[in-house]
Amino acid sequence: MQIIEKRKWFYILSLIIIIPGIISLFLQGLNLGIDFKGGSILHVRIEQSISAQDIRVALKDINLDNAEVQKSGDEFYIRTAELNQEETKELQSTLADKFGETEFLGAESVGAAIGSELTRDALLALLIATVLMLIYITVRFEWTFGVAAIIPIIHNVLIVIGIFSICQWEINSSFIAAILTVIGYSINDTIIIFDRVRENMRLRLKVDETTLLNKSIMQTLNRSINTVLTSTFALIALLLFGGTTIKLFVIAMLIGFVSGAYSSIFIASPILYEIKNRAA
Repeated sequence: MQIIEKRKWFYILSLIIIIPGIISLFLQGLNLGIDFKGGSILHVRIEQSISAQDIRVALKDINLDNAEVQKSGDEFYIRTAELNQEETKELQSTLADKFGETEFLGAESVGAAIGSELTRDALLALLIATVLMLIYITVRFEWTFGVAAIIPIIHNVLIVIGIFSICQWEINSSFIAAILTVIGYSINDTIIIFDRVRENMRLRLKVDETTLLNKSIMQTLNRSINTVLTSTFALIALLLFGGTTIKLFVIAMLIGFVSGAYSSIFIASPILYEIKNRAA
C-alpha cells in the first residue's frame, strides 16, 4: 500500500473533516454544560422505584429537557441550568406530584467562576499532557518523531471538538476525560508504528525512506485495525446499553478512537516523512 506516496489525499480528507468543525467553533462555539458555565445541583430521595429516565421525562414538563440526572440507589442528583428560588420550588413540586413522597436532601449552585476555573484547568491538563509526551518521544526516539506524533494528536482533538460543535452536543467534565483518553490511545498507536520504523532503520534495509515507512506501516497495520475494532465494539455496546448519562462520553471516545486509528496510520508517518525531508 502506497501510503506515503498518497499522503496528500489523506491530508485533504482530514481537512474536509476538520475545517467545518473549526468554522462551527467560530460561528456557534461549544455547547458548554453546567460544569463550565454554572448551574444548579439538586439532591433528592424518592421512595418510589423509578429510573433516571423517569425523572428526565418529568422535568420536560417544566422545560428542563437538558437536565442531567444520575441515580444512586433511591437517591438522584439533578443538574440543571441556574434555577432561582421559584423555579426550584416548581421542580420540587413537580417531582412530588409525579412520584409521591420525595425528600430533598440539598441544593447548591455552581457559579460561572468555578466553570471558568474548570475550563482553565482542562486546557492546562491538555497542554501538560501534550508537552510531556513530546519530551518523552523526543528522548526515546528523536525530535522529528516527537513533532510527527503530536500533530496527529492535535488532528484528533480538533475532529472530536469540531463534531461536538457542529452537532451542539453538550460539553462537560467527562468530555475532558474522554479527550485525555483519546490522546493516550492515539499516542500509543503512533508509538507502535514509530517503534517499527526505528527497528527497520536499525536493520539498515536497502530501501529508500518512502518504502521503509510504507513497510513499517504495513507490518503494524493488522494490530492497529484489531485494536481499534476491539475498542469500538466495546464502545458501541456502552452506547447502546450504557444509559443516557454516559452517552456523550462514549460518543467522544468513539469518534476519537476511530480518528486516532486513522491518524496513526495515514497521518503520523507521512508527517514524519515531511519533517525528515525538510530537515535534511
